[in-house]
Amino acid sequence: MTRYGNPDYYPVRPMAQRSSQSRDRRPRILLIACALLAATTFALAAHANGAHPKRKDQYKHQVEQLEETWRTAQLNADVDTMDRLLSDDYVGITMNGQVVTKAQQLDRMRNRNLVLTRISLDDVKVKLIGTTTAVVTCLAQVEGTSDGAPMHGTYRYTRVYTRTPAGNWKITNFEATRVNPSPGRRGARSEGPKPDNP
Repeated sequence: MTRYGNPDYYPVRPMAQRSSQSRDRRPRILLIACALLAATTFALAAHANGAHPKRKDQYKHQVEQLEETWRTAQLNADVDTMDRLLSDDYVGITMNGQVVTKAQQLDRMRNRNLVLTRISLDDVKVKLIGTTTAVVTCLAQVEGTSDGAPMHGTYRYTRVYTRTPAGNWKITNFEATRVNPSPGRRGARSEGPKPDNP
């Protein structure tokens, strides 16, 4: 006979009740943990994709300074500085549509195939993509010689910088496009014969 007077009655022990309640809570705790993990991962990804506004301003300022460094190096035929500015996989499209590598660009400066005596920059815009890429667009007035022929005019260019793991910016791509004078301007000279068919 049990203490409750019924031989078939065995009360549930408090420990067993607690264990059963713990099992009931496990799915909820697991769900909350997963939700917290997902929220943390999302927050970290959002932080990684966008730089802090102060850092973005700092990066833009660095690239603007490098644009001036590039301009000065080009005017002074400073091959060493240009070597440091260009990435090893640099690809440039020149004002004449020629595709050049880093080695070819440095050779053009070294051999004085391209001599620029004036580069005036205007409408410079720096666009950051994440924290590792900067795209610069600019309007440039250029004077000099290319392969001994006089060269002058207005060009729009795009230059792409990539930030290395060490924190240095390197020029990876460049392209220049000539801005033709508007047809209505008096004194504007044609750049060559017009094609018969548009």
